[in-house]
Amino acid sequence: MSFPLLTATAALPAIGAIATAAVPAAQRTVAKWVALFFSLGTLVLAGIVFARFEPGGDRYQLTESRSWIADFGVRYELGVDGIGVALLGLTALLIPFVIVAGWHDADPLETKSSRWRPTQGFFALILMVEAMVILSFLATDVFLFYILFEAMLIPMYFLIGGFGDRAHAGSDENAAKQRSYAAVKFLLYNLAGGLIMLAAVIGLYVVAGTFSLSEIVEARANGTLEMATGTERWLFLGFFLAFAIKAPLWPLHTWLPNAMGEATAPVAVLITAIVDKVGTFAMLRFCLGLFPEASKWATPVVIALALVSIVYGALLAVGQRDIKRLIAYASISHFGFIILGIFAMTSQGQSGATLYMVNHGISTAALLLVAGFLITRRGSRLIADYGGVQKVAPVLAGTFLIGGLATLSLPGLAPFVSEFLVLVGTFSAYPVAGIIATSGIVLAAIYVLVLYQRTMTGPVNEAVRTMPDLKARELVVAVPLIALLLFLGVFPKPLTEVVNPAVEHTMSDVQKKDPQPEVEAAK
Repeated sequence: MSFPLLTATAALPAIGAIATAAVPAAQRTVAKWVALFFSLGTLVLAGIVFARFEPGGDRYQLTESRSWIADFGVRYELGVDGIGVALLGLTALLIPFVIVAGWHDADPLETKSSRWRPTQGFFALILMVEAMVILSFLATDVFLFYILFEAMLIPMYFLIGGFGDRAHAGSDENAAKQRSYAAVKFLLYNLAGGLIMLAAVIGLYVVAGTFSLSEIVEARANGTLEMATGTERWLFLGFFLAFAIKAPLWPLHTWLPNAMGEATAPVAVLITAIVDKVGTFAMLRFCLGLFPEASKWATPVVIALALVSIVYGALLAVGQRDIKRLIAYASISHFGFIILGIFAMTSQGQSGATLYMVNHGISTAALLLVAGFLITRRGSRLIADYGGVQKVAPVLAGTFLIGGLATLSLPGLAPFVSEFLVLVGTFSAYPVAGIIATSGIVLAAIYVLVLYQRTMTGPVNEAVRTMPDLKARELVVAVPLIALLLFLGVFPKPLTEVVNPAVEHTMSDVQKKDPQPEVEAAK
């Protein structure tokens, strides 16, 4: 029997979570190093998965299958395709940076309501989220995916509600209420979507007689499984609603600004750069794979909602006074681009959407973690409380600028490639939608450059005059992320060559071909 590499990759952070939680309470530093060790080990295993993946090979590789709940046909089935391996790499890559950036975020405070904060619990929860997210990207059994989709809400709830942003340290009671509100809102929104999805999962089993994704897709392709039009559309809506909440897509997005605003910067990265990608990934794997006809039926409405997300999120980002909420609304706009690329139903659009998931994760991590370092120094998230930071902390300001320029998709940085592909793929199929989506680029330039101008340039605010520049630990976080943004901005081939074959399979599932350009014959 071959070594279960995919199981090992997902199991290692779960084991690390247990090991971290078991470290004695007084040994906080030991717990941090244990968590970092297991996260780096997971990164190594993810690298091996990436190296062993053959872009031109089978659709799902390194597969594992074991009977789990035999009476209900539930199996423990794992497999990785090009889209899954890219997002697996993103998750394994970002978690070590999240841990290093949050090195002191769960250290005990003197305030009464913060004494209970277990440092071990903070890092254990992060590793547990990593394990569940990785398994979500690997699961090819629909019921197994659903269990993971819902289970990851539990550690995220405690990370948001129990370990809030320390910019609120001066008003502890009010901060606790805001964290509690954000955590409950996050949980209720996602649980509601999950319950609707559960009904759809059961309905799918009734119709198909199996939870196996590959079996259902194959049966649909060869005509041995047919769904009534109404049945397929209702099942699609059950799945899509849950994924749209997780993504998040307008108008189901309102939980995200609260959750990101109240969470620590590393946990906010965990939310928007990693966990939310499960929603957009699932749209590609499950919505388009299981319900191709319903996906095409819903395309006009989904594209319209994606366009609203792009413009609405960007407009609200322009008007924000809170740094983290600005980044949250910018992410809503970016997720609109991702969903637009998915439902444009073109190879360029879906390749761009997948690359966008990866590049958005890296760029948002870079900007948000540096913003977290800034907020920790000043003790405030309000843009008005800054000014002239580049004169006292030039390295911090420089890394913040590069993260911001990546967010607005500056050519030469990784997000530009993905955003360009999404727009090209959308314009070739839906020209009007492509034109409207470009307004998001203009608005992104406004909110990023205004944010930088108000925080980093101008006269030095007295409160930041003694602000220290980035320290060694913080540079370890910021520099590699920026280097990766530059590398993938000029050389995206390592990602495109594994993503493109998977996109071809998805296009085949929905029986779509790229529109051919109209060329007038030479006279």
